[in-house]
Amino acid sequence: MTEPLQPEDNPPTNDVRLRTLATVSSVVVWHTAPDGSVIAHNPSWQAFTGQTFDECRGWGWLDAVHPEDREAVGSHWTEGVRSGSLVDLTYRLKRYDGVYRHMAAQGAPVREDGQLQEWVGFCVDVTDSRRAEETLKASEGRLQFLDQLGQATRALTDADELMQVTARMLGQHLGATRCAYADVEADSDRFTIRHDWALEGVASSAGVYSLDLFGPLATSNLRQGHHLVVHDVDKELGEDGGARMFKAIGIRAVVCTALVKEGRLVALMAVHQATPRQWTAAEISVIEDVVDRCWAHIERVRDSAMLHEQDRRKDEFLATLAHELRNPLAPIKYAVAVMRKGAAGADGARAHEVIDRQVSHMARLIDDLLDLSRINRGLIQLKLQPVLVADLVRQGLVTATPAIDAARHHLEVQVADEDLWLNADPARMVQVIGNLLTNAAKYTPDGGQIRLTARREGREALISVADNGIGVPQEQQGQLFKMFTQLPHTAERTQGGLGIGLALVRTLMEMHGGRVAMSSAGLDEGSTFTLHVPLAAATVQPDAIPASPEAPAPAAEGGTRVLVVEDNKDGRETLMVLLEAMGYVVAGAADGLEGVSVAGSFLPDVVLLDLGLPRMDGFGVARALRSDPKFKDVHIVALTGWGTDQDRVRTTEAGFNAHLTKPVEPDVLEAYLAGLLTERKQAATGH
Repeated sequence: MTEPLQPEDNPPTNDVRLRTLATVSSVVVWHTAPDGSVIAHNPSWQAFTGQTFDECRGWGWLDAVHPEDREAVGSHWTEGVRSGSLVDLTYRLKRYDGVYRHMAAQGAPVREDGQLQEWVGFCVDVTDSRRAEETLKASEGRLQFLDQLGQATRALTDADELMQVTARMLGQHLGATRCAYADVEADSDRFTIRHDWALEGVASSAGVYSLDLFGPLATSNLRQGHHLVVHDVDKELGEDGGARMFKAIGIRAVVCTALVKEGRLVALMAVHQATPRQWTAAEISVIEDVVDRCWAHIERVRDSAMLHEQDRRKDEFLATLAHELRNPLAPIKYAVAVMRKGAAGADGARAHEVIDRQVSHMARLIDDLLDLSRINRGLIQLKLQPVLVADLVRQGLVTATPAIDAARHHLEVQVADEDLWLNADPARMVQVIGNLLTNAAKYTPDGGQIRLTARREGREALISVADNGIGVPQEQQGQLFKMFTQLPHTAERTQGGLGIGLALVRTLMEMHGGRVAMSSAGLDEGSTFTLHVPLAAATVQPDAIPASPEAPAPAAEGGTRVLVVEDNKDGRETLMVLLEAMGYVVAGAADGLEGVSVAGSFLPDVVLLDLGLPRMDGFGVARALRSDPKFKDVHIVALTGWGTDQDRVRTTEAGFNAHLTKPVEPDVLEAYLAGLLTERKQAATGH
């Protein structure tokens, strides 16, 4: 049998019950006398507002209405009572917990036999629905603005213009005093406002600033991607916390939204207000959205601009390369035509010189291209050794003297200290110095002045090349060391080139742990290039840089046999003629299989072997010869256009004795063969 419910020992009071009712219900029922005053206890009203009957009696109920709404509610209610019409009000009503809630109130007169007896009605708490409506409205406004911004910037292809339009539209949308978009430098310590939008009469904030001006806390937050939101700089920031900087440019409230990509602060959007302002979450949200969208668009614009620039530079480079390679071909063809006509004496000698000079020029162009490609792919390894700066300067002068003499320049050389030692790759340092001297000769009008100096400064050696040539305008100096760059002002005054010499200089210097600096007072004011190279830690007596090889006397012994395996007919036949002129017995083969066959009957002492051969490549030929005992002493030399370190490793592993890169200088080839014969003779005689 179920026990009957027993009364609680401590039942809830009426106040508790009513407050519980008010908590779970959003409706307040009310009633008043015909004149609109409260004359009876209203449990529902008391539960919601906490007012007792004595507090709300008469017109005391108005005390629960928000002070800003009280007068309007009283007037509206009095007018409704006077006219006897339906009452419909919205106002803020203080709940028992002190929180004001938005209420929608409706009331109606109760009549009996035509006489007004009382007013009854209800108030509904519409705070949540009103807030949702405002949120929806704000969201719609935000989406509408973002759509308008997208429409306005979609076709823009210039990053600066994109920033300007974005700052203007965001500033106007928020009713701000000023709006600025800033790029943050790679060091994350400075930011640059290139353009901003501001109300008429408000100064621009464009310029370069230090992030430290925001104060340590704000700076740390921005670098982590947190936003800086200040409603009143005087109240929220101390003078050392950023207030001084903000007030200096007329800011009393600010939102600074940070954009962090891959752990680095890359951009800022700052919205300024000249008076204190309570920024809303919706306003901060729209600024965030604008920064994200703007940066994504800027990245696309910049990437597109970079691709267009790369395409333009590629086209210019290919056109320049074609021009530079065709230029030497013309005098070579003319010189060949002169020789065909049987020119002798001075004319014949001049034709030979032209061919030699132009082929050397083409070889230098190709070497520069290959060097830059190898360096960019990490295929070049420096061969460091102790070396004297004075020796490097002398060797650099050897490579550049023909260009300097041809232009009749006056050259001054001053090495302040003959005992400056570097730990460097001699060949690459000579290449760098030679490039700077050749560059000076090229961009200095005939009969100019060139000065080469070397001195010690602290722990560095400074090697400078100065000229009184065409100079470089200030705005173009930052482009000098970019690959394939030819500056506009040099178009009519240069003597050609691919625009890679200075890029190669910079890269080689960086590989040595040094740097190259350039200075020029401007157009027609000359230029100075200075190499900063770390001095060697200790002085060690190294082997001297080998001097340029002198042409040896034709010392080929009669009967020394050289086999040339080369598929290019002109190359093979001219090399065979050259070797015969040096006194060697020569045979040739046009492909790999023929080379192995000819070697079997010719029994060469030396094989000059191309690698890219038809039917059997050079590696296959070398392996075939090395597998035959009768060729155990043959000297196999790769003579090829492939010249990377990996290519040299491959030829060594395949059994080659040496690796020479085309086009090899005839003097170098003659010296190499003569040295080889000398070694063999000494080995045979034991001396």
